Amino acid sequence: MAIALSCIAKMNPPRFEELLQRDGYLRLHANEIARRYERFAQKKSEIEANEGSLDAFSKGYEYYGINRTPDGGYVCREWAPGAKTVYLTGDFNGWNRTALPYQKKPFGVWELSLPPTADGRRPIPHNSVVKVVIETHHGELLDRISPWSRRVARLGEKPIFDSIHWDSPDPYAWQHSKPKQPKSPRIYEAHVGISSDEPKVASYVHFADHVIPRIADLGYNCIQLMAVMEHVYYASFGYQVTSFFAISSRYGTPEELKYLVDRAHAHGIFLLLDIVHSHASKNVLDGLNLFDGTDSCYFHSGSRGEHTLWDSRLFDYNQWEVLRFLLSNLRWYMDEYQFDGFRFDGITSMLYHHHGLSYGFSGDYNEYFSGNTDGETLVYLTLANHMLHTLYPECITIAEDVSGMPTLCRPVDEGGIGFDFRLAMAIPDRWIKVLKEVQDDDWNMGELVHTLSNRRYMEKAIAYAESHDQALVGDKTIAFWLMDAEMYHNMSVTSPLTMCIDRGLALHKMIRLVTMGLGGEGYLTFIGNEFGHPEWLDFPRQGNNESYHYARRQWRLVDDELLRYRFLRDFDKAMMQLEETHRFLSADHTFVSCKHEGDKVIVFERGLLVFVFNFHPTKSFPDYRIGAWKEGKYKIVLNSDSKRFQGHDRVDENVDFFTSPKPWHDRPNSLMVYIPNRVALVLAPVDF
Repeated sequence: MAIALSCIAKMNPPRFEELLQRDGYLRLHANEIARRYERFAQKKSEIEANEGSLDAFSKGYEYYGINRTPDGGYVCREWAPGAKTVYLTGDFNGWNRTALPYQKKPFGVWELSLPPTADGRRPIPHNSVVKVVIETHHGELLDRISPWSRRVARLGEKPIFDSIHWDSPDPYAWQHSKPKQPKSPRIYEAHVGISSDEPKVASYVHFADHVIPRIADLGYNCIQLMAVMEHVYYASFGYQVTSFFAISSRYGTPEELKYLVDRAHAHGIFLLLDIVHSHASKNVLDGLNLFDGTDSCYFHSGSRGEHTLWDSRLFDYNQWEVLRFLLSNLRWYMDEYQFDGFRFDGITSMLYHHHGLSYGFSGDYNEYFSGNTDGETLVYLTLANHMLHTLYPECITIAEDVSGMPTLCRPVDEGGIGFDFRLAMAIPDRWIKVLKEVQDDDWNMGELVHTLSNRRYMEKAIAYAESHDQALVGDKTIAFWLMDAEMYHNMSVTSPLTMCIDRGLALHKMIRLVTMGLGGEGYLTFIGNEFGHPEWLDFPRQGNNESYHYARRQWRLVDDELLRYRFLRDFDKAMMQLEETHRFLSADHTFVSCKHEGDKVIVFERGLLVFVFNFHPTKSFPDYRIGAWKEGKYKIVLNSDSKRFQGHDRVDENVDFFTSPKPWHDRPNSLMVYIPNRVALVLAPVDF
């Protein structure tokens, strides 16, 4: 044991002691953290020794699939270790399935060279249909789509997707460079297909021309695009990926997606891709499953390669070519499509052998540093983050992890896994529980503050009150929980403001602001939620007669000056402007000075700002004393009760507030404010 620990100690991360000093509980697991780093460092060294560099290794798309040669031909390569023979076929050769055999190379690689035609043209025309044919050792001939295919589509009425050879004669010419990384991401989570008012699948061009200007006007600095990687089943929301290098053809062509990215960059908006490397669709004819006729190509064999809840296949991250495939997939979207970063889906499933299924994490560190954790996955995720942050210093990576894995969002050279942010997934669950189960008079301020502020020290989080998960059919958005009884009848400004709508508008604003103000170092909303989009999201499927009625966004509601949705939109815009002006999300200073259960009041400082929330359903406080860190004069910079947000205009925003040296709630100064019921105020010091 002493020898083993000595060897591990030699592989300690360069800044390991910083990590241990920051969280003393980690010292009990220092050997395991060091061992994880050692495995990463060893794999990285093996890659560099065998491939020259991690950079070269992660450009597998330049080697595999169909690639141009200098003489005008193509070289085709596939990794199919279980195949007896591999062939290429397509409409370019009259669908002769065995006329073009690949040559077998070492390590399960197959290669085929195609010279240019006699008249000097490419041997496979652009936009033609191609297939890889796998001959098994049992003599079967299996039609497959190349895992490296850059475009797949459903042709005509065929239920199966086909591989389209994409070598555009008119490649997209980029007009705008990538923006700088925002310190505090304000993320607009969006799905291209549902982004139109019409009951249909919207396009990349529609999103670029009609939705991106809305996002820019709101003040979001990031867009997180969902369901871009090709998925045969539209209702899977993009989480049953069939072709990893092909972007979804139902929204348009590769050039049209590039146009979308370019338009976002023109507005200075960062583009994040929702990447799914946690699992893959079980589809065989138009997916990755059983590519070479065996269940162990790309995936674990047997039960370890099956996700029982998701009914999907699980990658074998220990295989050399699987690592190349997934790392190259990240590079492909960064280089070919100019994305700026990734939100990694399903990280909890990846991190643990039990995939988080029926497992309640208590926060005990032994749950994270034990045999439950999948070491092979940790190597892949650490390699991915190291590669991305080394080759693309402006890149952002976000982890969707509900388990709270320590070190997940610390740099690799400290011994962390390397993500920049994790999603604060407990926050939306708390809001749904409160709205569903608790009367307004019984809201617990301490529990709310705890949920909003309970995150690992110096591991950044993206806060959100609701995302796509809460919008799906079977659940309810916050707007629906608050106002579904009257949203279809009483949202017009020409009708009286009912108690239901008044409460719903007030709390919708407060919930979003307190979540953004206290919940993390970044903020996220889902497309349409900024204006309280009515109705859930339900994709066309057999269960709803293939209807698109709920698979769209009703922009006309927020654009109609006679409807109250615009007030919620305007408040969202004001929140974004507040952060843009005062940069409170990236501020080091946060202090909760008040969480009064009887008054239902929460007061906290974020940066130089003071946030005041009165969640009481009926009580207003004309002279409420609050603590303040900075002395001097304060002014109101955001007021949820303003008439421009459909408030009651009970607060005079032109009044200045002056501190007195009277300590209050552990603050050296205090001031008196008028805080009406169900109102949030944000105060900023003047002349600081």
